[in-house]
Formats: sequence, structure tokens, C-alpha cells
Amino acid sequence: MQSIISVQKLTKTYASGFQALKPIDLEIRQGEIFALLGPNGAGKTTLISIICGIVNPTAGHVLADGHDVVRDYRAARSKIGLVPQELTTDSFETVWNTVSFSRGLFGKSANPAHIEKILKDLSLWSKKDNRLITLSGGMKRRVMIAKALSHEPQILFLDEPTAGVDVELRRDMWAMVRALRANGVTIILTTHYIDEAEEMADRIGVINKGELILVEDKAELMNKLGRKQLTLQLQNALSAIPAGLDGYALELSGDGQQLVYSFDAQSEHTGIDVLLRRLAETGIDFKDLKTSQSSLEDIFVDLVKERA
Repeated sequence: MQSIISVQKLTKTYASGFQALKPIDLEIRQGEIFALLGPNGAGKTTLISIICGIVNPTAGHVLADGHDVVRDYRAARSKIGLVPQELTTDSFETVWNTVSFSRGLFGKSANPAHIEKILKDLSLWSKKDNRLITLSGGMKRRVMIAKALSHEPQILFLDEPTAGVDVELRRDMWAMVRALRANGVTIILTTHYIDEAEEMADRIGVINKGELILVEDKAELMNKLGRKQLTLQLQNALSAIPAGLDGYALELSGDGQQLVYSFDAQSEHTGIDVLLRRLAETGIDFKDLKTSQSSLEDIFVDLVKERA
């Protein structure tokens, strides 16, 4: 699949000497939803800001739809819509004028029908004549999204877009994201809500301490790094795991009622059959069992711990 964003050997070191980004190579495919995950201070916003032309890189190159974001800034930026974390709007302007003006900044001719569609899609139509100062935080967030879409970008960055907003907006926004992707728009999002990335993303990137430590298709990542667990509900509570079971990856629940066995689902031999025989030999009976697979959040936490 063709790349719409190409990042090559990108670094950023500030005047203080702090290296915010180590050499990063990244290709983002046209029409995909790409989720960038990482703890606070990992470099997510710095990377996005460089791609959007807000921050200059120390070294390396970025192409947005074939345009260099430094040498051909205007053409590159016209392809990109950005919804930043911070709410930055003219408080005394109306919703309609704010979104329309944003379109004009990119040299686009007036298109009231397009602005109307955006406002309706974001449940802002009834607020079109309201001044921004009168809106709630969630409504202001909707306006920021409308501004980012006003010039019909082919690439949309959402930097922590649902932080601190209500459930209704989250639902509306993800429906809008799916519709945009269906129309060929590439979506790049950062989020602390890992369940959103797990539900929405086609591919996942994990960044930590300025280093892009992993980029993987979501399904492949889950299969490759995800653990499975077998949970055994015991007939009788245990105070400790018997010595004869020391060689197994077992955990005992706080109340002693459950034994949890972690295993690699991709392995030819999971060890479950041997474990069950050993339990019977040691006189441990169970009344129920179930299996579960690690979530993306579990995988993310493990990856960050490994690089700590």
C-alpha cells in the first residue's frame, strides 16, 4: 500500500541538549488509521508537531503526500488537518465564522455546504451562531475538529482528541473517523485510551523516550506479543502454590480461589495438558476453567517496562 507520510532518520534535540526524538523511520499508509501510543513525555506530540510543520527537526526528512514539510511547507500543510491537545480558539467569534475562517487560511474558496456538513456531522449545527466563549469544553473540542476538517485534508492528526470529553462526543467522533477513513482520509491519533486504539487502529506504533520501539499491524501485534491465560477456579482455596508446581508460570489470586497459568498461544506445546495432570497428582481439584488473551494495554505496558 502506498505511503502518504514518509519519515526518514528524523531527530529533534532542543537547545538545552534534551533529545526529544532519536532517529525515527516511519511509513504511514494511505487510508489507514495509525495509533501512536506512549507514556507522557515519550515524544508523541513532538513527532506530530514536526510532521505538521509546527516544530523544525534537527535532522532527517518528512514527506506529506510527497511534499517536504520544510522545503515545501505550504503544499504539505494543505494536506494535513490537526486537532491539537490544547483548546486554542477565538472566544468571541461564532462557530460558523471560526470554521469558515480556518478554511480560508488554506486558500480554499468558500464552501458553505461543506461547512454545514461538518457542523452537522459533529452535532454543532444548532450552535453555529453561538460565540465560542459560551460553549462547554466538549463543544469547543468539536469546534477544533471542525476547524481541522474545514479545508478537506487528506491526512488528519488527532492528538489526544478525547481527553476529558464526554462519552457522547467520543462515540460521535469515532463514527466520524470511520466515515473519513472510508472516504480515503488517513488518520493518525495519539491516545491514552488504549481501548480506543485497540478498537479503531489498523496499525500500532509505540514510542518511548523518543525512540519508536515498535510498529506493527494490530492483529499481528496481538498474536505475536499477546499472552493467553488459563484461569482455574479451585474447589478449595490454597494459601500458597505447592512446591511441586514451582516450574510453571502460575499465580495465585489474593483469596486463594484461583490459579492463573500464562502461556504462549503460538507455541506448539502450551503445557496445559501436563499442568492439569500435575494438579491432579498433587490433589488440587478445580470446578471451572476459562482462557483469556492479553489486551493491547497489557502488551503496551510490557513493552514500555522492557525499555525502561
